[in-house]
Amino acid sequence: MESDIEKLVELAVVGEKKALENLVGCIQDRVYRLALRMLAHPEDAEDAAQEILIKVITHLSSFRKESAFMTWAYRISANHLLTIRKRRAELIEINFDQCQQQIDKGFADTWHPSVSEAEQKLIVKELRLNCLQGLLQCLDRNLRMAYALGEIFEVKSNEGAYILDITPEAFRQRLSRARKLIRKFMQKNCGLINSENPCHCSRLAPSAVKTGWVKPEKLIFVNHERKHQTDDFDESYLHELDELNRVSTLFRSHLDYAAPETFIGSIKEMLDSGRFKLLQ
Repeated sequence: MESDIEKLVELAVVGEKKALENLVGCIQDRVYRLALRMLAHPEDAEDAAQEILIKVITHLSSFRKESAFMTWAYRISANHLLTIRKRRAELIEINFDQCQQQIDKGFADTWHPSVSEAEQKLIVKELRLNCLQGLLQCLDRNLRMAYALGEIFEVKSNEGAYILDITPEAFRQRLSRARKLIRKFMQKNCGLINSENPCHCSRLAPSAVKTGWVKPEKLIFVNHERKHQTDDFDESYLHELDELNRVSTLFRSHLDYAAPETFIGSIKEMLDSGRFKLLQ
């Protein structure tokens, strides 16, 4: 896959339009997933990913092969996502204390009789995915980016350092700090990490519906487009791992999200427009 990307880059730089289209197709999902982890809402992630891909395309001739192309694309992505104005999730300014309060008061509610068992399962799944996104928002942007790159995308420290334009030691420090904050909260609360913990998605889900945290008529993550329609999350497998590895595995368990079809269509239209010097 990576060698194919490097070949496409060489062809795209000399003006092969089809190679450029294929190159964008190879990286668009990964750029979108990083944007989604940082911004927490698909529509905001879609907008940001499109802006990032425009930057990648228009700066393609400046790629000097100092790293793998995808690492270079992540560098552009990270710089964009760390400097854009706050989007809807960040404007809420959620923190770990607020998450704790929501958990503490959320167990009194029960399911409304009209909610079927099948709907309950979807809502519980949505809550799990929503909660993981929300916990990332409790980290400031620098820590969130380090956590996304190092823990979720499993980028090595030297790659992370290049992406963020910092030293490997600084990257490791950011990642360590983010891990400690996430793990401290989850080891104390999350029932998926320790079954004796108070917070279980099935217990909290009725309250999440009541407060509007999860909207059954608009399930954002469960209904999101994905590359493969299967759900790889296996709670039984999760509990075979030690407690520390459960946290990282849980955060990597998001569905294999694909960039939405509307996004892909707009990118194709952009490439066909001839608006960019590289394509002319």
